[in-house]
Amino acid sequence: MLNMDVKAVFNATVCLLGVLILSIHIVNIILKKDRRKDENALLRFFIFTVIHLITYVTFTFIKEVYTSDVFIMTFYTVFYIFNNIEVILFYIYLSRYINSSNKNMKIIDIVSYSLFGLFVISDIINIFTHMYFSSVNGIYTRSKFMIISQGYQFIILATAFVLAVFNKNLNLREKIAFALYCVLPAISIILQNIFAGYAIAYATLIVSVEILFLFLNVEKNIKLREDEKQLKEANMKIMVSQIQPHFVYNTLSSISTLITIDPNKAQKALDDFSDYLRMNFSTLTETKLVSFEDELRHIQTYVNLEKMRFNDRLNVIYDIKVSNFSLPPLSVQPLVENAIKHGILKKEEGGTVILKTYETDKAFIVEIIDDGVGFNIDEIDFKNNKHIGLNNVKHRITTMCKGDITFESEINKGTKVTVSFLK
Repeated sequence: MLNMDVKAVFNATVCLLGVLILSIHIVNIILKKDRRKDENALLRFFIFTVIHLITYVTFTFIKEVYTSDVFIMTFYTVFYIFNNIEVILFYIYLSRYINSSNKNMKIIDIVSYSLFGLFVISDIINIFTHMYFSSVNGIYTRSKFMIISQGYQFIILATAFVLAVFNKNLNLREKIAFALYCVLPAISIILQNIFAGYAIAYATLIVSVEILFLFLNVEKNIKLREDEKQLKEANMKIMVSQIQPHFVYNTLSSISTLITIDPNKAQKALDDFSDYLRMNFSTLTETKLVSFEDELRHIQTYVNLEKMRFNDRLNVIYDIKVSNFSLPPLSVQPLVENAIKHGILKKEEGGTVILKTYETDKAFIVEIIDDGVGFNIDEIDFKNNKHIGLNNVKHRITTMCKGDITFESEINKGTKVTVSFLK
């Protein structure tokens, strides 16, 4: 009886310590503004873990005085289902953290959720078949197939281990954190089958969760602050590259000419120019995404100013099939400006730019297509192209919304720029 009391005290202490630590982290995440998707997944993971630990510690005390077979079977069934939920919530957090949307990941998701359902069903079936465990006279007894009930945890932890360790986008610190979470609980599952009665799995779970929080969430927040600083510097470069002296001079000169010819048109042009400058200056401190509608208005403002100068030489077509998505400010407008200045206006007769948007299952797509002079992509280093700050545009798109840019061009035929923003 004394040995059982020691086990109960050990298990209760482990669980209550875990509840305390996780509660602090939960409050920390809840109070944070603008939580990321992976932080929301981590929050759900932590909240369920607290529920899991509280359920177990409650049972630890109740079973000392209430040991009916129905109670034992009910609790342990819930206990093993909770273990599977714990693992799948960790997997969801991992998938949100690495933010992968390839076909293989979707297949893994389907397999993971399907296996989860099958193992939960098998845990319920055990109530009638006792293939994993049973209770006779209030005594919990494991069968020789008990390890099978924990198979889902091994499968998901092994899958998560592979996904994390071989992910090229994770640094060494991130890989170690995910790997430890996968390895330690797996080892504890084996040890707990040897040292029955001690909540070794919960002890390693708490250690693994703490590693996740300190190695990943805290580290990522530090990295995001550094990224915000870089984004502000990139925004400055973008703004400076956009407001070029010759553009300002030419625009003001055109407005000055219009004042005597067509005052109403001059007033409209002056309003457009003010809006254009205001949008560029606001980008200096903006580190959040803006709606595509806002970006589109800025593009239209810029196009209006250019059409004021070049009239029929410039034609812009808007083929907007979707607009309910967000993107970094001044991420598409510089690409439209590039198409006009370095594509269309280099042709004596001018040409047409098409701004097109649509969506796929994975992303929102923006295309900028022009029939200008084109260029040889192999001969241009986009990363060092300071004319439109293309390296800064790409950095902001990839950093702020996991997007990407691709280019297609043919000399004397035109250029197509495709920007994808992951959903």
